[in-house]
Amino acid sequence: MPFAEKTYKLYREKHRMHVLLFFVLSCFFIQVQGQTSNDVKKQEADSLITLSKAQMKKGEFDQALLSAEKSIAIFTSIEEFKLVGDCYNQMATISYAQGEYYQSLSYFEKSRASFEKANHLNGVASATNNKGVIFYYLGNYIKALENYKKALEFHEKMKNENQIAGTTQNIGNIYFILNDFTNARKNFETAEEIYRKKNNEKALELVLSSIGNVYKKEGNNEKALEYYNSSLELAKHKDEKRVQAEVLSNLGKLYEVEGDYRKSVEFYNQSLLIAREAQSKRLESTSLIALGAIQLIMGNKNKAIENCKDGLDIAQQIDVVSIQEEACECLYNAYKAKGIAGKALMYNEKMHLLKDSLNLKQTTDKILNMKFEKELLLDSIADAEIKRKAELAHQQEVAKKVRQRNIFLIAGCFAILIAIGIFSRLNLVKRSKARLQVEKDRSEHLLLNILPEEIAEELKEKGYVDAQNFETASILFTDFKSFTQTASQLTARELVQEINACFKAFDQIMGQYKIEKIKTIGDAYMAAGGLPQPDVNAVKNTILAALDMQTFIKQRHRENQLRNQPAFEMRVGIHVGPIVAGIVGVKKFQYDVWGDTVNTASRMESNGAVGRVNISHHTYELVKDEADLLFEYRGEVEAKGKGKLKMYFVELKTKPTSTTEYKTPPLEVSVV
Repeated sequence: MPFAEKTYKLYREKHRMHVLLFFVLSCFFIQVQGQTSNDVKKQEADSLITLSKAQMKKGEFDQALLSAEKSIAIFTSIEEFKLVGDCYNQMATISYAQGEYYQSLSYFEKSRASFEKANHLNGVASATNNKGVIFYYLGNYIKALENYKKALEFHEKMKNENQIAGTTQNIGNIYFILNDFTNARKNFETAEEIYRKKNNEKALELVLSSIGNVYKKEGNNEKALEYYNSSLELAKHKDEKRVQAEVLSNLGKLYEVEGDYRKSVEFYNQSLLIAREAQSKRLESTSLIALGAIQLIMGNKNKAIENCKDGLDIAQQIDVVSIQEEACECLYNAYKAKGIAGKALMYNEKMHLLKDSLNLKQTTDKILNMKFEKELLLDSIADAEIKRKAELAHQQEVAKKVRQRNIFLIAGCFAILIAIGIFSRLNLVKRSKARLQVEKDRSEHLLLNILPEEIAEELKEKGYVDAQNFETASILFTDFKSFTQTASQLTARELVQEINACFKAFDQIMGQYKIEKIKTIGDAYMAAGGLPQPDVNAVKNTILAALDMQTFIKQRHRENQLRNQPAFEMRVGIHVGPIVAGIVGVKKFQYDVWGDTVNTASRMESNGAVGRVNISHHTYELVKDEADLLFEYRGEVEAKGKGKLKMYFVELKTKPTSTTEYKTPPLEVSVV
């Protein structure tokens, strides 16, 4: 071979090697450059979330939220969705600390969605549990139970035994609040079994005390005593002072119920001593008040006043309204027993003011909850659209970079990029379908908040609802006295807030007695018992609901008078008879009732008296044999368009008392 030809072939071979090396180095440089850029961004975002946590500890909540938001923007840009979920969890915790519970709920939902996108099941379970905690705190126990059960499913899939036990115990607390003691005990016992298996004595002592509470509520004091003693023994073994004080207080209550006041005082005194050792002001104040109440029963009025005053002072220091209310009730009864009317009246007024404050906190109404869920639904749709556009823009940018990179890559890279594009598209379609299903489920839930369940199902199935005849329905009407005059003393905002506060309470009362709210017309409120499903107890339940409504309005009136603010007074009327029920209209449709019974019920309200419940003669005939109701015959009263009608005032023989116990569960620790 000639020398020139050999030299040319060597040169061409070296040129090919240089070109190939250039391609390899170019690809490597682009990849390393992308990785380096993402690492820098991730470090910046990590620093921001660390800063947010430090700012939260200092109480700088606005700055903490701002730092977390900046961190979210960076993590989203590099598609670190698990870390995005952690950031939303941090923002939810900040909102929770500020008492902004609906905002906290929204952030926990976004946290759950981000963890789901990252397929991080531990995060999904934690966020779902924390949503249950927020709903529990808001008093929406049904939604709390729903989220706890979802969280439990995730923990069971991952076999997280400690979390399974904790969530099961939370579910037991929900059933306990709802007075479903069978399911409460079942869940507590499941948690007990897991704690014993894991040898978790600290958690076991708490769940044993909870089981004792269930048996006490069921009246099985022997079993309650057995579980309390087991819990106390474990608490002493682990030197858990607070748990010891709590269980000793429960034992005091148990012996108090049985009438053994000597033993009750003994256990309350032990609880008091240990509470002081543990420096638990809450347990110290409750023990003092319990001792005061027992001493009053035993005739030691001065000692009762001394202990209850000490308990009240401590409760005011720690700002616990429920304990302050118990102390005021104890002092009211003690001063009343001593015949000191002035001080008895003072503590009675304080007691009712504190009770009203508790009721307002515990009766977060269904209307605001439904409004929040609607807003959350709209926000979710808007967020989904924003994310879709952002993802589309991101894909376009990636495609542009891919086209530029393809100049330096061999033909085989095209096949790989096309495969990645197809996979991304399929994944996007899958996620979009999942989001659409979530939005559909939320829409159906919103429909159930507007219509009775049976009516909503019929509407979804047929597209319309058949009218129904009810032979015996109890119709309730309310109206505020001198509404225009009272409203003129309030600003527009204050007026809406006052009406809203009243109707919130009315909605809760309707739910308690299974009465169907029909509608509100201005300041009037209309409800019906015995529909959409007939109920033999509907008439009495409607009367009990009306009496509770009047009680709330009277308490609200006293509270506003103490604040020198205008307040409403109310009339309530009830009549029972046949009606027709159905849905009218195609836009903003609503469930409504018609018939002469409705008109007569309206006359019962307009011819009633402020603070009283006025019922018709026919209603009286249906409930006159009820042992716990008192009736006052008013004679025949002229009713517009109806002539003279026999009417009765109705009231309870004794005032009802509530023994419901409320506990606020803790949030789960942020997922790392």
